[in-house]
Amino acid sequence: MAAPLAPIHVCSTDPLPHLSIKDTPIETSSAQYILQQYTAASGGLKLLSSIRNAYAMGKVRMVATDFETATRVIKARNASRDAESGGFVLWQMAPDMWYVELAVGGSKVHAGCNGKLVWRHTPWLGAHAAKGPVRPLRRALQGIDPLTTASMFAKARCIGEKKVNGEDCFILKLCADPQTLKARSEGPAEVIRHVLFGYFSQKTGLLIHIEDSHLTRIQSSAGGDAVYWETSINSFIDDYRPVEGTMIAHSGHSVVTLFRFGEVAMSHTKTRMEESWTIEEVAFNVPGLSMDCFIPPADVKHGTIDEACELSQGERGKNLMVGGHRAKIVAVEKFGSIDEVCELPQEERGKNLMVGGHRAKVAALEK
Repeated sequence: MAAPLAPIHVCSTDPLPHLSIKDTPIETSSAQYILQQYTAASGGLKLLSSIRNAYAMGKVRMVATDFETATRVIKARNASRDAESGGFVLWQMAPDMWYVELAVGGSKVHAGCNGKLVWRHTPWLGAHAAKGPVRPLRRALQGIDPLTTASMFAKARCIGEKKVNGEDCFILKLCADPQTLKARSEGPAEVIRHVLFGYFSQKTGLLIHIEDSHLTRIQSSAGGDAVYWETSINSFIDDYRPVEGTMIAHSGHSVVTLFRFGEVAMSHTKTRMEESWTIEEVAFNVPGLSMDCFIPPADVKHGTIDEACELSQGERGKNLMVGGHRAKIVAVEKFGSIDEVCELPQEERGKNLMVGGHRAKVAALEK
């Protein structure tokens, strides 16, 4: 959960497709129309395109709610009591640069992108580069970055309608292309699919729910049966308020399910975790923010870590005592889909980041 990435590479500075009806499938033209309504509701394309950089600071609360095997289900009895609280800071700069720092329950996770390389640092894997093309941070799609969100769904299809919390929504579906999936695969690990759904309110035009599913297959080096990891994240986005004319969601809730199956029959495991978040501060076009703020840490390993290997590392979280304080690490994993969870250093670089008067101090977040 710390820093999952979106399914595909997009650049928010690329022009959005013009609404076209002639010789265009109805699913595509409908999606284009819905995105036009979304950008208009979010503040308008002209205003959104004028944003050169952005800063957001928020609070998070995470908990592992249950853990399931083929023979038993362990549920957290006091989930609200055992939840871990913390905070995050997110910086973005066009094009394609971002940096996020998350502190929860004594653990710190960092991730960033300088436009050419995505890197991550976690307490359990250290610093390393992410596999595959440069992609946006999923958290930015959760009502924080409307222009990147519109760019992400630019090639989506409208697949129908559905009520979300009593509100009628249009559903847009986006699938990672085969080239991207192949670039994210390596060795025994194959990324089979990554699908993203966006639910746009018919009343307001805004994005109020996103869900994505990511499936990875890991072939055993010994020639046995493959192991499959499926990560599903459902995020409900709420409390939209204007910030300098741009509509920003100020709260939300995510449910993450990590499902591991394969090998032998009846050997699956399923972990469910939840996160709620609030946005405390947002600013655009912050003076003094430069490309230097997005330089990868010196100890980032040149070799990449494929998403499947990260999933395997996530198994260490099984000492997680669902509902207990060991949920710290797995809760952090929930933040990103475990496919990208075990990544993200820069332990020192962002601790006292001071740009344009905004202090991103992790110690303050932990309080």
